[in-house]
Amino acid sequence: MSAVLDDPDVQLARQLEKYAELPAVSHRTGAADGADFEALTFRELGERIDAYARAFTDIGIGKGVKTIVMVRPEPDLFAVIFALFRVGAVPVVVDPGMGVQRMLHCFRSVGAEAFIGIPLAHLIRIAARRTFRTVRVHVTAGRRSYWGGYTLGQLAKRNGEPVTVAHAPGDLLMIAFTTGSTGPAKGVEFTRAGFAASLRVVADLHGRADGFVSLATVPLFGLFDLLQGAHVVLGPVDPVRVSQADPALLAEVARRFQVTDLTASPALLAPLGAYLRRTGIELSSLTTVISMGAPANLDSLADVRRALGPQAQVFTTYGATEALPLTTLEWSELEGLQDRTRDGAGTCVGRPLPESESDTRVRIIRITDAEIPFWTEDLEVEPGEIGEIAATGAQVSAAYHRNPAADARAKIEERLPDGTVRRWHRIGDLARQDDQGRLWFCGRISQRVRTSAGDLFTVQCEQIFTAHPDVHRSALVGVGRADAQVPVLCYELRAGVDPAESPRIERELLRLAESRAVTAPIRTFLRHSGFPVDIRHNAKIGREELAGWAGARLGYDSEGTPR
Repeated sequence: MSAVLDDPDVQLARQLEKYAELPAVSHRTGAADGADFEALTFRELGERIDAYARAFTDIGIGKGVKTIVMVRPEPDLFAVIFALFRVGAVPVVVDPGMGVQRMLHCFRSVGAEAFIGIPLAHLIRIAARRTFRTVRVHVTAGRRSYWGGYTLGQLAKRNGEPVTVAHAPGDLLMIAFTTGSTGPAKGVEFTRAGFAASLRVVADLHGRADGFVSLATVPLFGLFDLLQGAHVVLGPVDPVRVSQADPALLAEVARRFQVTDLTASPALLAPLGAYLRRTGIELSSLTTVISMGAPANLDSLADVRRALGPQAQVFTTYGATEALPLTTLEWSELEGLQDRTRDGAGTCVGRPLPESESDTRVRIIRITDAEIPFWTEDLEVEPGEIGEIAATGAQVSAAYHRNPAADARAKIEERLPDGTVRRWHRIGDLARQDDQGRLWFCGRISQRVRTSAGDLFTVQCEQIFTAHPDVHRSALVGVGRADAQVPVLCYELRAGVDPAESPRIERELLRLAESRAVTAPIRTFLRHSGFPVDIRHNAKIGREELAGWAGARLGYDSEGTPR
């Protein structure tokens, strides 16, 4: 087990002292070619955190104050969040890529009292005053504010004694909203103990070398990396346009800084892997690559693995905002499972830490859309059967913020023999567990196709069709009324394939469907020019939107009735 068990504030203090004169965060400057970087040492980061913590206390951002944070992924983002952690304020983090209206809905549900953001974020705040009517303190990320309040430039100059605030393990540390890619966005509560547990599990699943160098593509993982003493290099990646990152620039930055660790979504690893295969470039310094955020693209991982040194490890990791992380699997084992995936087994997302070494528990329970208020022995399915993933453990969030309806849908209480209550979280994903404890992801429970003959599971079926050499991606959707849906397989062509070949390809897809029992009911195929995907990882397919498109193509109205 890792020794990373402390409150985030205590853990950070340890790293600030240990690595004081070493770089903490390197980031690109405003140079036109993006080639110039500046580094902030751990000592300088600590000084900035001290200044912000003093200033936040002075202006009324203290313990328990919910604070919206809309700051670009730059060093100030980490300094602001760590300073809020220190004073006991509660950062509220929403992905701006979800769109203004959905973002405003998230903010309305929180009732935040403080707002720290870039000028554009403040313009939205001013335009939607009713949404932010509870905000009493606002800070602009910059040196000027045209609407009053404070600026981070002013607050960074505060001098004085460091701020110390007493914290309890159960104190609310942060509220992070889900993207809402498969339903309404929900505010996930992280306690201080829960966040520390997530950090511990990350460290235990992927043991890192002392003083590793991380190319950060996801800000949250940058927080985790800094708390482990990493030098975090902020890569040339727009968090809301991950798939558009320039792989050549990514490789250049990785080589320049001798990056050892990369955590990224499949949407980023796919173009990076293709670039490395095409150019033959090697990234010999990289020792750990982690694919997260969506089911791994095995071909892309193979491309990346070939560009690394012999001792490198490539992992796929599975979890959710509410349970981060749950499982992992290394490439040496994952590579041998590809044929099973293409044969309809689902996508292997790894195994949890051994239960003897962790309080994490993962179980597969029966499929139902109904609420499950209490845990009973008959919830678990038979070994190997597909069901919904449920998890419990210190790193699993116990509640959504001010959302009892979501809690009722997703949480299950189990009374233990000693009288205490353990809370389980329903992940909303379908999977089966094999005899080696590995989870095989089969799709979302809300996206299963409910035919009159039984349910079809999206990811389980899609992997069979994606193995076709001319198919880039596929997505299974249901058209028509619930419990009598028509399964439709939407597909994208690989780059360079002539759309005129679609009739031939669809005949071949039909033969693939007929060759497996799990896909035999699928007889309708529709070519799509480009799937809608989630904002955060640019990898989770928007099947709900695709289902509407497919229904319209096939002559169904919005109620699922044939016209």
